[in-house]
Amino acid sequence: MSEPVLTLIERDFALEDLQGWQLTQDGKAIHKRFAFKNFVESLAFVNKLGAVAEEHNHHPDLTLGWGYAGVLFTTHDSGGLTALDIQLAKAAEKL
Repeated sequence: MSEPVLTLIERDFALEDLQGWQLTQDGKAIHKRFAFKNFVESLAFVNKLGAVAEEHNHHPDLTLGWGYAGVLFTTHDSGGLTALDIQLAKAAEKL
């Protein structure tokens, strides 16, 4: 069963707590680029986030390079942003 898509008000309220996260142009996803000192730190972050995502059976789109990791959350089954995306974005912040 898919998650319900957040209303515009719910989405805007949730984004107030997520420093640096931005909506995609279509409003169906959020993304952030995290900065790190080197590739090893970037990779470690991606691996930790991957483990958390796997626990929730919810998988972000990730990009990785020297000194950065990009994260994009959306719920494909629902066709947009859901509470689960927000929950995992908060988890990413704690990592």
